[in-house]
Amino acid sequence: MNTKRLVKTFIELVQIDSESRNEREIHEYLKNKFMKLGLDIVEDNSKEVTGLGSNNLIVKHHGKDQNKLPLFFSCHTDTVSPGNGIEVIEESGILSSKGETILGADDKAGIAFIIEAIETIQELGITTGDLEFVFTPGEEIGLIGASALDMQLIKAKYGYVLDSGGEVGRVTIASPTLFMYEVQVNGRSAHSGIEPEKGISAVSILSEALQKIEIGRIDELTTSNIGVINGGSATNIIMDSLRLKGEVRSVLPEVAEQLLKEIKYAFNGAVEKYGASFEMNVEKLATGYKISDESALMKMLDQAMSKQNLSLIKEISGGGSDANIFNGNGKEVVNLSIGYEKIHTTEEYIEITEMEKAVKLVIELAKIAPKIDN
Repeated sequence: MNTKRLVKTFIELVQIDSESRNEREIHEYLKNKFMKLGLDIVEDNSKEVTGLGSNNLIVKHHGKDQNKLPLFFSCHTDTVSPGNGIEVIEESGILSSKGETILGADDKAGIAFIIEAIETIQELGITTGDLEFVFTPGEEIGLIGASALDMQLIKAKYGYVLDSGGEVGRVTIASPTLFMYEVQVNGRSAHSGIEPEKGISAVSILSEALQKIEIGRIDELTTSNIGVINGGSATNIIMDSLRLKGEVRSVLPEVAEQLLKEIKYAFNGAVEKYGASFEMNVEKLATGYKISDESALMKMLDQAMSKQNLSLIKEISGGGSDANIFNGNGKEVVNLSIGYEKIHTTEEYIEITEMEKAVKLVIELAKIAPKIDN
């Protein structure tokens, strides 16, 4: 690999503004780059549905050994804000922004690693099987691009998402199923000073329900939260309605579903007590996954880590990524840590030595893919 070229590519990428829904320019850059590298490019038409700045891209490298197991690697192309006008500073082997913006290593470091890995594979004539590289927009605002992707466009069954913070060697093997819910509580208004007895307070209903609702960390695999409560119009009027929004996450989907049933039961009991009503709507935003140590995916990763003298550290995440979408649609995927730190802040940074480790790991995974069982 060429470290100087890698750093140059990374800086070029982060200097392209691509906050969520504004991914067009970065996708044009990638299409031109991979076209020059002689790779096949497949572009879907998902932006017609998603309203994002670009479609999903799938770039295909036809390997020398067609008997090797195909693999895919994936990154997202959008960033959070403030992500426009990024200027990169290099100091003591560390890349950061000037402090007024994010750095954008989440996830343009992953994109730079893929580009450098491809260039190295081509230059050194490294034997691999077929490799696919998937680039999704709109990840930061709800995994939108990946959710709209037709998975049949990806030949490989196994893949690695390059989109997790921390030192290279860490891998997210499990991530929760995520449900978001909204509850509309309907009471009855009345003047709070003259005739409060005629009102039914939505606050009282909520207070009653909360006594039977668990929030916070439920267990090591499960969390529950109420994050938004809105209601009321004046201090002298009994609050006749309120709306709350919450979420439930669990690596075990049946646990999350049971918590949602308990939340609904709690509100049902509360409105019955006060003679009121409520509606509850639930939306599943991501499907969880848990990858076994015995999977081909983990065996390849363990072998590649060993060859690079890296320690394999398995982690369970409380958040979601495109890996959730891939696993929920028949692909087997884990999310690899690629060296960036303090993401989504103006203090974000990445060490060049971690960048080198990540590129070497991608190349090693491409090399060691086993023969296809016939």
